[in-house]
Amino acid sequence: MSKNLSVTPLSEVSSTHLSNIRLIATDMDGTLTRRGKFTPALLQALEDLATTNIKVLIVTGRSAGWVSGLSSLMPVAGGIAENGGLYFPPDNQKPVVLTPIADLAKHRQHLATNFEKLKTQFPQIQESTDNRFRITDWTFDVAGLSQEELQSLNNLCQQMGWGFTYSNVQCHIKPQGQDKAVGLLQVLREYFPDYSPEQIVTVGDSPNDESLFDRHYFPISVGVANVREYLDKLQYQPAYITTAAEGEGFCELSSYILQSLNTRN
Repeated sequence: MSKNLSVTPLSEVSSTHLSNIRLIATDMDGTLTRRGKFTPALLQALEDLATTNIKVLIVTGRSAGWVSGLSSLMPVAGGIAENGGLYFPPDNQKPVVLTPIADLAKHRQHLATNFEKLKTQFPQIQESTDNRFRITDWTFDVAGLSQEELQSLNNLCQQMGWGFTYSNVQCHIKPQGQDKAVGLLQVLREYFPDYSPEQIVTVGDSPNDESLFDRHYFPISVGVANVREYLDKLQYQPAYITTAAEGEGFCELSSYILQSLNTRN
């Protein structure tokens, strides 16, 4: 794990950097939510960003079904579901599969089979209720699993030819190479080609957001304060960190961006 990069408080970020931001690619659970809910302050922040033509793109581990509904109801530029598996453009357009799957039925069966193999060694793990709405990955609840158990689950998935990640909500069995950064970069190339890396800020709070903190691709990344719980477990750490946690941290970032635009104007 790389620990040689320092995480700077968001209050020390250059206003010049923030005034250039045109797109925010953000995780949802634990980053936009507060105790699992959207707050009025968060919804107002999204509206304020949209008014100033700053696009917000949700990049979440949540299921295709979940993101399909959510992205169509919120003032966002679409949503990437299942940690880079699919992209849902705005205005209820047809979803775009980012991870090619030749035979969906066989794919789901293989995921189910591998989950059962994991259960033989970890009988306590419970399938998540949203699996019926998923396409590319398979989830089970993260609650009650220790760091050592999570590492063992990761090793087992790798041995079986699958990828593995987890958030503050769920564990994911997924195709190898499928992650948030890969999916986001594909969407940026195809749907937002005019945005440079310096005009994009990525935001997250947990290990399944780690690829969004890779400064080679995303030089301006932000962790909301609750990411501190995982910093010593991340190979890639956010460039900046907010004072507030969860959705309040996102609102803090939004406020800094909007203030920088007002100062420039």
